[in-house]
Amino acid sequence: MKTVLFWFRNDLRLHDQPALQAALASGARYLLPVACLSAPNATTAWGWERASPQRRAWLHGALCDLDRQLTGLGCPLLVCDGDPATVLPALAAVVGATELYCEDIAAPEEQQHVAALRAAGLAVHTTWQSTLLDPQYLPWPADALPASYTPFRQAVERALQSAAPVPQPLAPARAAASTAPSADTAPVSHRSFPALAPAPLAAPGAMLPWPPAATAAGATLPGYRAVLLAVPEDALLANPRSSLPAGPAGLQGGETAALAHLHQYLQRRLPDSYKRTRNQLYGVDFSSKWSPWLANGALSARRILAEVRAYEAEHGANEGTYWLWFELLWRDYFRLLHLQYGAALYRERGLSTRSAAPPSATSDERTANLARWRHGATGEPLVDAAMRELLHTGYLSNRLRQVVASYLLNELQGDWRAGAAWFESRLVDYDVYSNQGNWLYIAGRGTDPRGGRHFNLEKQTAEHDPDGVYRRRWAGSECP
Repeated sequence: MKTVLFWFRNDLRLHDQPALQAALASGARYLLPVACLSAPNATTAWGWERASPQRRAWLHGALCDLDRQLTGLGCPLLVCDGDPATVLPALAAVVGATELYCEDIAAPEEQQHVAALRAAGLAVHTTWQSTLLDPQYLPWPADALPASYTPFRQAVERALQSAAPVPQPLAPARAAASTAPSADTAPVSHRSFPALAPAPLAAPGAMLPWPPAATAAGATLPGYRAVLLAVPEDALLANPRSSLPAGPAGLQGGETAALAHLHQYLQRRLPDSYKRTRNQLYGVDFSSKWSPWLANGALSARRILAEVRAYEAEHGANEGTYWLWFELLWRDYFRLLHLQYGAALYRERGLSTRSAAPPSATSDERTANLARWRHGATGEPLVDAAMRELLHTGYLSNRLRQVVASYLLNELQGDWRAGAAWFESRLVDYDVYSNQGNWLYIAGRGTDPRGGRHFNLEKQTAEHDPDGVYRRRWAGSECP
């Protein structure tokens, strides 16, 4: 009887799962869902750990929640430890599978994993499912994306307002009632976007584990063991100063917590204030806090948009709901950039054709500057406060991410790739597409029409922390 593997990657959820639907529709008798921890203790080329304890703890919560749900369907999750290019072909041989289904991720390392699996003889079926918009229905070919975000957004919104066929969402959709804005209101053209009709999973009986007698994620497979991330216990505890109060007393990784958080955010009518508060530096409710779940796929962007549509239908659209769409569309843009440029986004020069001016600082000075920046010891109070928050909690507001990135690149003459690698290590909401896109943007190596962003630190401090509350909040180097 046919057995297929389903490889969970950055899609740790059961709602809005076209890739999993494809596996369930494959005609296989048995399905083995697997997550693969690719070198969880690896270090970067810069010498620090690839994933911090806080980031591992968030992933741990997501995997545990996914396993609980799959176990409830009679098909528990197997979590393997090792390089997927090695682990998955060997696992397929053990269970007699020749096919593997997974989501498509356009970043180079993730593409290399799929290529290696195919080279090992597996038939790998990938499904693109992480964007709001389906690339094949955009107003331009995937390799002809507008050169910067604003014309991209404007073209999408014009298409949504027109009578012509509009960009379609991924996954099955139903037509939404037309609520086109009048010409004298703030643009909310996204409201004409077809609403998502979530496709439920097939009946539990269609998801049979391999082997049939397996009843737990720890079921023995020859040469395999079910593992979860090794996470220090204190990494799961909430830091009282954190804007992302993760842990038993706060937010949790995983789909169950993601949907609960989305529900309470809308129920408390926080979208109404999003535009006004989104540039604040600290607090739980100043931003949506959807990003940690979006990053590992415990929450679908299309599910968010469908819920926001329903919210607008009940309470009316406003600047806050528009800006939530605006930010989700930025997320799409960075993903579509990867479809267009791929590995070019990871070169030192990025997409730039100009040569960078050689730094005046020596190599040793730049190395020392990078270390001081990472540990919040630059002597600049706002930068140091932000970097301490990032170091100790795995979170940082969007405004401060831009400020500290600008400081590293412009004042300390740092390498943008090192900054991106540090964010990858520390952020619980690390997303390969957005992280790369944002660092390229600040560095002037991406699609910013202004050729990079240099934030005036004095101005940023005066505008966003005039009374010094945030700086005092993170004064000193120790966590409470």
